[in-house]
Amino acid sequence: MKTKQITLGLASLIMVASLAFTSCRKKDKTTPVEPDTDQTTAKDNNLSESINSDIEAIGSQAAENNTGSSSSLSTYKTVESSELAGISAATITVVGKVITVDFGASTTGLDGRVRSGKIIYDYSASTSTTATRYRHPGFSLSVSTQSYVVDGNQVNIISKTITNTTPLSIPTGTNPGTNLTWAINANVSIIKGDGSGTISWTCNRTKELTNTSNPLCYKGQSLPIDWTKATVKINGSASGTNKSGESYSAIATNLIRDFNCPTGLRRHFIGGQIAYTPGSKPTRVIDYGDGITCDNNAILTVNGNTYAITLP
Repeated sequence: MKTKQITLGLASLIMVASLAFTSCRKKDKTTPVEPDTDQTTAKDNNLSESINSDIEAIGSQAAENNTGSSSSLSTYKTVESSELAGISAATITVVGKVITVDFGASTTGLDGRVRSGKIIYDYSASTSTTATRYRHPGFSLSVSTQSYVVDGNQVNIISKTITNTTPLSIPTGTNPGTNLTWAINANVSIIKGDGSGTISWTCNRTKELTNTSNPLCYKGQSLPIDWTKATVKINGSASGTNKSGESYSAIATNLIRDFNCPTGLRRHFIGGQIAYTPGSKPTRVIDYGDGITCDNNAILTVNGNTYAITLP
């Protein structure tokens, strides 16, 4: 099996050459089918996954540290190794049950991404009056954006909710015997900064704090989760259209993000797979690794051919 090197976003992902028939000859002849190597869908799906995972990360940290009143949260957002590494200079305010993360006209985060505009997190729909933090069972965030742009890509949230689905009976202390979990549902549109088109992306996902039993990460219901020590796992489905208007579906299986990875590294998935099907073309798989090695490498498999991918 031959492995080729491809950097996500430099080529297209699903190019299929049609069979060429010559009618002027007595015997029909066909040309070989070219390898299926178009990267359009892989690039656009990965961009959607990355942006939405980033939005959830920002919300999880902001909702763990809010004070429940109008204030500016600044004690944690400058820590490079935290889940908020990307928003070091953002202004975060809380008014009632609404948390606003404001990047202003332009903010370059410690992760190197340039953001502008606002993300708004509203937790007034939480099922319990005591569910005031991301870690609390029944806590629910409704997410929206105002002129939010990441690296030139405009992100418009049509709808997005993040709900804590951990059993209400979870013990209040450390090592509760079950992992904290959340349900994520989203409908998002992304206008590509290079002018090449618009991506639509919807998802129905679950998120699990896989090391809830680690007291250095989860310190019980009364204290914030230390996201610098966290490992999370994502599962579930997604669908949408790429910038060319081609529809696709995707299934995520045990995607791993480990925030213990070295400081300064963007929080890429380092484990698990996404199997996606663009239009009527064959299903292909992106494998992010063993869940242990901290890197930005992945392997794309298309029709038995494998390609090395560098995640942006």
